[in-house]
Amino acid sequence: MANLGIIGTTTWGTTLATISASKDHKVTLFARTKYESDEMVQFNSNPDRIPYHKFPTNLNIDHIGSPELYESEILILAVPSESFRKNICEISNNINKNAIIISASKGLEIQSGKRMSEIISDELPSINKNQICALSGPNLAGEILAGLPSSSVIACENIKTAKYVQNILNSPLFRVYTNDDLIGVAIAAGISDGLKLGNNAKSAIITRGLAEMGRLGETLGARKSTFAGLSGMGDLIATCSSNMSRNYRAGEMIAQGQKTSSIIGTSKNVIEGIITTKSIMNISSSQNVELPLAKSVFDVLFNDLSPLEGVKNLMKREQTSETD
Repeated sequence: MANLGIIGTTTWGTTLATISASKDHKVTLFARTKYESDEMVQFNSNPDRIPYHKFPTNLNIDHIGSPELYESEILILAVPSESFRKNICEISNNINKNAIIISASKGLEIQSGKRMSEIISDELPSINKNQICALSGPNLAGEILAGLPSSSVIACENIKTAKYVQNILNSPLFRVYTNDDLIGVAIAAGISDGLKLGNNAKSAIITRGLAEMGRLGETLGARKSTFAGLSGMGDLIATCSSNMSRNYRAGEMIAQGQKTSSIIGTSKNVIEGIITTKSIMNISSSQNVELPLAKSVFDVLFNDLSPLEGVKNLMKREQTSETD
């Protein structure tokens, strides 16, 4: 039996804690404060994120100041990318140096452009690369909590670690694959649907978006083939096809004329796609990688370009080969 801790009472963190508790492991969901953990115990749910879904009886609720955190053999961080480093720093003195640390957060750090696994290495020097993993895939929390099947991938440079975590997290409704390409492991589609551009346009956005992801990832040292898997194509399809996705809903609101600042200000959850777009453009500029679709989304989000003008600009681009 493993001792599994999940940090982050986000919708995804709560979902991971819930499905992990279905197996014969000790699973604890850690809140930021004792007040928050006491509130969840009182309601037997996460009242701010998923008030309608009651916790399984064997799920433990605690807070990050508790000594129980040190007992976690596997620690999953499911916090927003923009606060990931801050969260790591807050718990750095209360983590067992032998623990496996898993990032379940999407996105990149805006200031540095670093991946979450790189931030773990920065802030936890006693944790070596064989202990650092990333969990990613087409995982819409609402569907998983409804008992619908889902798949994900656990990536680690040490495939033995990945297989160990795979065995812990895998379940009949949550199938976990392994990958040793840690580096490799969308708002535009929501805009497309909001503008009623049709499925042809959305399919093109998904396909070209995947091409840009692979292009940038390969430049940064990832294997291009990884982007054809669950953490790439799989996640992209789910994000771009379902109104359960916060990124997708944000795109629809942009198409309806809402401003980015208003969308961020009224959302209870962090919309990772908006934050990550800034990081992606910083990296593409420094690496001299052309990402026309990502640039168009950036201009719509932050430079007051209308969505329709963004579409026109993309359609008028110089003719080129699909594989260039």
